[in-house]
Amino acid sequence: MEYPGSLEYSRFETFIQEPAEELAVKKRPMIVICPGGAYAYTSPREAEPVAYKLMAEGYDVGILYYSCAPAKYPTALMEAASCFRIIRKNASKWRVDKNAVLIMGFSAGGHLAASYACYWNDPKIAEGIGLKGSSEVLRPNGQILCYPVITSGEYAHVGSIDNLCGDNKALRKKMSLEKAVNTDTPPAFIWHTYLDNTVPVENSLLYLSALRKNNIPAEFHIYSQGWHGLSLANELSLSRYGAEDYPSVSTWIGLCTNWLKTNYPLTVKADLKGKEPWRVKDK
Repeated sequence: MEYPGSLEYSRFETFIQEPAEELAVKKRPMIVICPGGAYAYTSPREAEPVAYKLMAEGYDVGILYYSCAPAKYPTALMEAASCFRIIRKNASKWRVDKNAVLIMGFSAGGHLAASYACYWNDPKIAEGIGLKGSSEVLRPNGQILCYPVITSGEYAHVGSIDNLCGDNKALRKKMSLEKAVNTDTPPAFIWHTYLDNTVPVENSLLYLSALRKNNIPAEFHIYSQGWHGLSLANELSLSRYGAEDYPSVSTWIGLCTNWLKTNYPLTVKADLKGKEPWRVKDK
């Protein structure tokens, strides 16, 4: 990434499924994953393990390893915008459905995803990445938020907000995203755990309420068990610190893919019957 404030390690890794004439799928939606880490780092547990799960369901994926502290707002937001610009520029070559490009985030990455969903059409973002003309190329078609940091108020994850905003009071207020939802904010899938003591569930509830007030479609799941940062909540994303998995919480990825398939289905070729090279015609 080469935007003001971007750090050397920031990058966008893409996982594009190879198109083939034999396959019925013509175009695929694409999901940009923003791992969490309190805007201090990007967690690998919330990156590739999730990407591979989504790819198995037929979706193309990109992972944004965005700039964290000491980088401040709006560096990560501009990096997210650049991902959408890259995807839509290459949509035809990659066989990506340019009308089904979503952003997904975990914890602080959820804050980045939600802030992008709310501020994608801010002229300063387009200006920051050198985009001229319509900002529609930056539009996210949906958002997936996993135990997201949302508010800078009573239920804030202070470390994330400090790393992103520093002491800038006006910016901290702007980054309280329950106040930023608007009619251009895309539909959302959100999940959280009731016992999350790091990023309280009130973060998701505040955002959900704001979506409701703006008539933005949303699906929300709350789990009675489980702490913060569970990622897939199974052995594929267990922490090295020996945390147990949560089979009940691990159902979120299936619910999410059901939501995706309902709202952002794969584009399938109209008719392949009789075109397979091995098919023997009936006599």
